[in-house]
Formats: sequence, C-alpha cells, structure tokens
Amino acid sequence: MSDAVNLDAYLRRVGWFGPVGVDLATLRGLAVAHVATIPFANLHPLMGLPVELGLAALQRKLVDQRRGGYCFEQNLLFEAVLREIGFEVSGLIARVLWGQPDDAETPQSHMLLRVELAGESWLIDVGFGGHVLTGVLRLQPDVEQATAHEPFRLLERDAEWRMQSLAHGQWRTLYRFTLRPVPMIDYVVANHYVSTHPASRFVGNLLLGRTPAGRRLSLLNYDFSVRRTGHEPQHRRLRDVAELREVLEREFLLPLPDGADFERRLQGLPRD
Repeated sequence: MSDAVNLDAYLRRVGWFGPVGVDLATLRGLAVAHVATIPFANLHPLMGLPVELGLAALQRKLVDQRRGGYCFEQNLLFEAVLREIGFEVSGLIARVLWGQPDDAETPQSHMLLRVELAGESWLIDVGFGGHVLTGVLRLQPDVEQATAHEPFRLLERDAEWRMQSLAHGQWRTLYRFTLRPVPMIDYVVANHYVSTHPASRFVGNLLLGRTPAGRRLSLLNYDFSVRRTGHEPQHRRLRDVAELREVLEREFLLPLPDGADFERRLQGLPRD
C-alpha cells in the first residue's frame, strides 16, 4: 500500500467539500472538521490490542473503518494530511498537566504539531480528548487567542511552553512542551507506554471525546458529559452496557465491535 495518505477519502471522512490550499483557512477549517467527526477513543488499549502508528494502519482505522483513536494516531494522520496538501509541518511531544499541578513531573505522552505558514509558526492539536484545541494557535506567548470554542493562550519561560485554555473562567494548563523536533521513535516508545503500561489510564478506562460545533462531548467509563459553550456542564451516569453502547454509537459516532470479550470489558469498567 502507498505510504501517501488518501486525501480525497480523508476529506470525505471529515465532511470537507470545499477547496484546500496551503493557507490559514484550510488549516483552521480542517482542524475543526477533524475533531468534530473523528472521535478521540482508546478502544484498542482497553481491549489489549496493539496501537499501530503506520500511515496505512491509521488510514484504514480512522478513515476507511470510521473509527477513533488517541493523540498519536490522530496527529500522525493529520500531519500526513497537511503534508499531502503542501504544508510544512513537524511533530512535537508534550507532558500532560490537565488535572495536575503545573509543576508536576509527568511523562512525555502527548503529540502535537507545529506548522510553518507565510513566515509564521502555528500550533495545532487534534488529539487531546474532550478538551482538544479547535483551530490553530499562533506561536506567540501571553496572547489570548480565539478558537471555535473557548479562548486559548500560550505561555513561555526558559524555552518551555505551556498551552492553556480558559475553562469556566480560569486558565488551566493542558500540557507543557519544547519546540525540539521529535523523531518517530520517540512517539513509538511513548505510544507503547500509553497503550500497554498498567499505570496508563488508557489501559484500564474507557476515554472518549468529540467536539462538534458549540459542544464538547466526553466520556470516562460510565460518566458522560456535555459542555455547551456559555452553559454549565451536564453530567450523566449511564445505567448499563446497553446505554453505554448507545452513547458510543450515537454521540461518538463509533462502530462498535461485537463479541463477548468487548461486552465483558464494558461490564468491568470502573463505576466509581
């Protein structure tokens, strides 16, 4: 199979039927379309299945089979799409701080992208679960930047950057990173840890996210949340596997595997 992404199939997958070009409108528009249609999902680590990062496997899973994936899958596919269009793009790696103190020592377990366009640097990330960036950020510190959802900003100190969002009136850090280019082997190692290590939350929990216009959908095991722009979050505890499967298919647009193993795994998810 060719190592080039099938751009036409990808554009149909995310519902993009307009022109594409090496411009900010395409970059921002595809980022918003991607996170609205391709869900963040960790079904493979949950089921003990390998997470493949080759482009052919990513195309087959996320595009052809219309399934979801997590940060390495999402951003590697998006990187290939941008390169196919003609963008100059490179990958970065980050330490996740969402829900952690800003000085916490966390592993490098998240991928994001840097794009050079018209003499400026931009950051893009289509793989951060239910609080993913919806758009692109100019690589400029201390400036509030609008997105399709809440404002984001970047902080920089001693060559280390932090990405923050304004959530419920408070700036919260998603992750910290440097601008050092990252070789593919670093993603392979991080992906192996995230998808297999017993301490990884992706192994023992079901985590899903999708971000259509005006909403953020997220699920942690049996807890389903909807955050609408300008409104208080709505939380719902799902009753059973049947309701969980319905939400996975209806809200997260996921085709679900059949079989007793998947059913047992859903039954055994934490309910605390």
